Amino acid sequence: MDKNFYIHGVFESVARVEEGDLEATTGQVIRLPDPKIVEVVKKVLEESPQRKFLESVELAVNLKNVDLKNQKNKIDEDILLPKGRGKDIKIGVFGTGEFALKAKNAKADKVISPEEIETIASNKRTAKKLASEITFFIAEAPLMITIGKRLGPVLAPRGKMPRPLPPAADPGPVIQNLRRTVKVKTKDKPTLHVVVGSREMKPEDIAENIEAVINRIVSKLEKGKANLGTVYLKTTMGPAHKLM
Repeated sequence: MDKNFYIHGVFESVARVEEGDLEATTGQVIRLPDPKIVEVVKKVLEESPQRKFLESVELAVNLKNVDLKNQKNKIDEDILLPKGRGKDIKIGVFGTGEFALKAKNAKADKVISPEEIETIASNKRTAKKLASEITFFIAEAPLMITIGKRLGPVLAPRGKMPRPLPPAADPGPVIQNLRRTVKVKTKDKPTLHVVVGSREMKPEDIAENIEAVINRIVSKLEKGKANLGTVYLKTTMGPAHKLM
């Protein structure tokens, strides 16, 4: 596959239209997902047997000529998927008063008070279970010191330290965006694993998410696409197919 397929400009504004409608009413350029990516997605979905649970569609990106011992080459990004994850994830919020109430109104999956922080931290098994169940955390900023001291040893190694927000902020929009967000982070090996959708999604929507993820990764590499090696796509338990 042509390695230039994903280089459309990281900050490019794309106007989306209904399927089959090829005219833009806003005057913006219409760009549909690359058909080569769509074909690979279709093949992945067709060749993966149906399971008794909703599988995710996952991307494996292998980097090349990247020295991960150099801190500046590390990647740690939260990427908003334009078409969402295709399945629910859980959002946890540490907060008090009005902030906590807004989080509950925004359908946060778990709202944790300062008193509960101490209770959770006192039981390591409970703390680990919380970290396992919740994908992203948000916290009222003044609570961050307490969270860091009491839950940091469990949350930090898992990349799940909360995103701090001012007490007067509305956590609602952040919660909604996080439900469509994936984390991409390098560890000790030059391979990135990231969810780009679920098998119930349209292939075109998964393809659009793939482009968004690869664009962001390329933008963070020192030599751009020259540091990009092979890319594979698969469902959770299905066979991997080479995307590029």
